[in-house]
Amino acid sequence: MISFKPKKWLAAAAIIVAIAGLFDSVYLTIHHYTAEPVPCSITEGCEMVLTSAYAEVAGLPLAIFGAAAYFFVLIFAAMTLFGRRGMWLLYGILATMMALFSAWLIYVQAALIGAFCQFCLLSALSSSLLFVIFVVSLISKPIPPSERIEE
Repeated sequence: MISFKPKKWLAAAAIIVAIAGLFDSVYLTIHHYTAEPVPCSITEGCEMVLTSAYAEVAGLPLAIFGAAAYFFVLIFAAMTLFGRRGMWLLYGILATMMALFSAWLIYVQAALIGAFCQFCLLSALSSSLLFVIFVVSLISKPIPPSERIEE
């Protein structure tokens, strides 16, 4: 049977990664609404990606959806850390969806736009790490009761 009780360090790591992803998404959302160019020092395609037809859904920037997703992942991980074990399954479902969508967006940048945005890649890395944290929680062995230290 699959256990959805992660070790506390995994939930804490998820919180840290979710905060990074949230800041990145909020940053991109602000830049979208202020129409201020995004400084792109690592890759040269930020503006090309962020102004493409793929950067919005129904007039809203994808970054705002990312910010919402990171916010909920953060809430689910925090609730798990503070004893609400059932929230970890919701965290895992959302982290999986985010990682899959990020993979799609990397494909879009590479194959359809032909440019990469470093902030979009940071978000993809964050969502991938959130998924990896969930997978690690599923495959890590639970600590036997005789070896547990009160957390």
